[in-house]
Amino acid sequence: MPVAVNSIKFGTDGWRGVIADEFTFERLALVAPVAAQVLLNTYGEQVGNRKIIVGYDRRFMAEEFASKVAEVVSAAGFDILLSETYAPTPAFSWAAKQQNALGALVITASHNPGKYSGLKVKSAFGGSVPPEVTKEIERLLTKEVPPAETPGKIEHFNPWHSYCTELASKVNIAKIQDSIACGKLTVFVDAMHGAASGGLGKILGAGVREINSDRDPTFEGGAPEPLPKYLSRLFQTMNEHRQQQATGLVVGLVFDGDCDRIAAVDGEVNFLSSQILIPILIDHLTKRRKFAGEIVKTVSGSDLIPRVAALNNLLIFETPVGYKYIADRMLEAQVLLGGEESGGIGYGNHIPERDALLSALYVLEAVVESGLDLRDYYRQLQSQTDFNSAYDRIDLPLASMEVRERLLKQLQTQPLTQIAGKSVIDCQTIDGYKLRLEDKSWLMIRFSGTEPVLRLYCEAPTLEQVHQTLAWAKEWAE
Repeated sequence: MPVAVNSIKFGTDGWRGVIADEFTFERLALVAPVAAQVLLNTYGEQVGNRKIIVGYDRRFMAEEFASKVAEVVSAAGFDILLSETYAPTPAFSWAAKQQNALGALVITASHNPGKYSGLKVKSAFGGSVPPEVTKEIERLLTKEVPPAETPGKIEHFNPWHSYCTELASKVNIAKIQDSIACGKLTVFVDAMHGAASGGLGKILGAGVREINSDRDPTFEGGAPEPLPKYLSRLFQTMNEHRQQQATGLVVGLVFDGDCDRIAAVDGEVNFLSSQILIPILIDHLTKRRKFAGEIVKTVSGSDLIPRVAALNNLLIFETPVGYKYIADRMLEAQVLLGGEESGGIGYGNHIPERDALLSALYVLEAVVESGLDLRDYYRQLQSQTDFNSAYDRIDLPLASMEVRERLLKQLQTQPLTQIAGKSVIDCQTIDGYKLRLEDKSWLMIRFSGTEPVLRLYCEAPTLEQVHQTLAWAKEWAE
């Protein structure tokens, strides 16, 4: 019975599906050689070889899925560097560039719940492939890649060594280590049972206090997503530390399942999304590291980001949601930092890829060199830019794709002019509908492309106003 390929769709960063339902060995064996062939067609002339990196995270049967990828792609005539252990997705992106490979095929479902697995396709330049590449993979899925007369070699490698050396070269590691050693800085890490486990310790050495570092493919029944609802143990651990020891700077760092997204917790045990971290990183890298270049943000990013950029005489470039759009810009222009609201942040001095471990190191460097708690650093930026805001986002399941289409048509034919009693003064449609209101707040309405889910984003002067606007939007949608 032929494998159904029409339901294999690549989203903003890869193909994902429920294990043993949409994501199976049979379907993976169909997709992987096609992806390798498209990487060859796209980057073969540039790199001059047929080498593919194959990596994986810590999900259920991740090693077995990766071995299947290596097997079928080598049978198609490609040389394989297969990871001997789990590692962050950015480590495999780095390996693709460092090894001058065609790209990387990574078994991961990122921040999705444990029943999911997936395949991310990374480019020769060390970032997500552009949309035209994934579209070409989808187009060619009906055409079987024939086995090669001479199969490729399969060799194994440890992805951590080169990756950690590269990250350590970009940050003042000694200063961070000294601050930890003398008790000026305490670092907590929530690895969320994912591929970040042990990573920061490999770079900084002893002193990093890591929780949830064991492998749990169920992710305790939740999801390895850096959101407050999944971080109760980290909050409890940091609160206990705060009660026992009130001196010194304290930072909590949170990584998603494949370690390409980050969040943080400050010394007062407040959750900090990348909407807060990005402005801090821009300021630190500009003022103390003297970095220059454009700031790339997605349309869902905080209004504080352009204000901090202007404070440091930096230009802003805005993209649709999805890090591959940021990566595209990083290949075209001199970029200091590119970031998205969901936690993905990358840097122009590295690969055009979001990298949570590098972001964590820069966050720690910013804290050590400024002497400020993250919350105080953020307040200082708000004061300097005369801009105070709160932010939140909700993902709203819809009854069906038909409901999704009805709401989309309503937005197109009956534009919203009032939201929660406030007039709409502008509507931006670079990705979904971003509606600016008279009180300087905004609501963004964006539909998932593959499932009946409505994503609602809001930034407003107070958290109360944010929740009021999101409640209004939820009521409108329902």
